Amino acid sequence: MDVLVLGGAGQVGTELQALSWPNGVTVHAPDRAALDITDADSVAAALAARDYRAVINTAAYTAVDKAESDVVAAWRLNALAPAILTAATAARKIPLVHVSTDYVFAGTKPDGAYAPDAPIDPQSVYGASKAAGELAVRTGNPRHAIVRTAWVVSPHRGNFVKTMLRLAAERDALTVVNDQHGCPTSAADLAAALATISQRMAADPDAPSGTFHCVNAGDTTWCGFAEAIVAGSARRGGRTVPVKGIPTSAYPTPARRPANSRLSTDSLTAAYGIAPRPWQAALDDILDRLVGPVSEGVSKP
Repeated sequence: MDVLVLGGAGQVGTELQALSWPNGVTVHAPDRAALDITDADSVAAALAARDYRAVINTAAYTAVDKAESDVVAAWRLNALAPAILTAATAARKIPLVHVSTDYVFAGTKPDGAYAPDAPIDPQSVYGASKAAGELAVRTGNPRHAIVRTAWVVSPHRGNFVKTMLRLAAERDALTVVNDQHGCPTSAADLAAALATISQRMAADPDAPSGTFHCVNAGDTTWCGFAEAIVAGSARRGGRTVPVKGIPTSAYPTPARRPANSRLSTDSLTAAYGIAPRPWQAALDDILDRLVGPVSEGVSKP
């Protein structure tokens, strides 16, 4: 069974390649030089070259603030590329698993988590381009799984955990937004879920299609997340610094951030039996790899 992974150099793509896939499954993750997913002919040729049983698209333009001025590039990768992939996979009857984002929602829900069928209302170029990509997938290939996620972190590439660890080593205090709520997500846990979905869809033509959410269980604020990162690093011998909460208004950015990014994973559990673990446990695994094991005599919370 051949599986095509797009965006293999990113956090989730890296973890997909690191997974222990079942015997007989071969993962192919061509880089951008080998496959331009914004070129329909290149995509068609790539899919014709092997008998792919599933395609997982993790590629995206994720520079949220830069997208506000780099509109064409954002829409090219987040909307055009999924449309091309959808047409090509549908033509060959290959299931497509496509990763999307919490930014398709306005983030103004007063409390609770967004369900997959909640009305979308993106407030940024990034969010709008990802919403367009979703629409292309949803309408173009009946065998699809759109998997929205949020606040993805890992030991790879640039992400919030690595940034907080760096700043904690450089500064005497951190100031972090405390009025944006969401669900931290381990790239490794997300990759495992994508692998489960893709294998099920490849094996079973009647496997559930649709839109799902995959984030680690529980929620926090960016400030609360930063506090957990600093505390976890300290248990491993890292530097302890105070973390001060500030409102979003004190940290203006070109793109508007959702105040509520909580995502409900109930439908993912019902359809595929995937019940994500708490984000705190996932963070511990990441810190073990980035900082080291918990210092002797110090227990994990």
